[in-house]
Amino acid sequence: MTDPDDTQPPSGLRNPAAAVRGVGAGALVVEALILLLAIVPLTKLDTRATGWAIGAVLALCVMCIALAGLLRHRWAWYAGVVVQLLVCLCGFFHLMLLVFGIIFGAVWAYVLSVRHSVLGEL
Repeated sequence: MTDPDDTQPPSGLRNPAAAVRGVGAGALVVEALILLLAIVPLTKLDTRATGWAIGAVLALCVMCIALAGLLRHRWAWYAGVVVQLLVCLCGFFHLMLLVFGIIFGAVWAYVLSVRHSVLGEL
């Protein structure tokens, strides 16, 4: 006779992979919204190459939204790390973007640690 507890995942969630994808997608969508809200200050503040900065922010928003839908693939989680590094590199345009990159890099590191603790994979 089998123990009924053996069929439950170790995390206690019905679908732990979907739950982790939801956390990751939520973090990426919030990051995209914050980056979109950063466009107005970039136009008003003394920014290097304002047009390029706005273009880079819009491209990063598109990447965040696209990755939020692609988190079922393992490579998308690593691409999320690359997005955080790209946001940090946009600190060349304005220091505010570097701060956003550091903050959302820490959020993404936390999301990856949650993924590792729930699913047991990196």
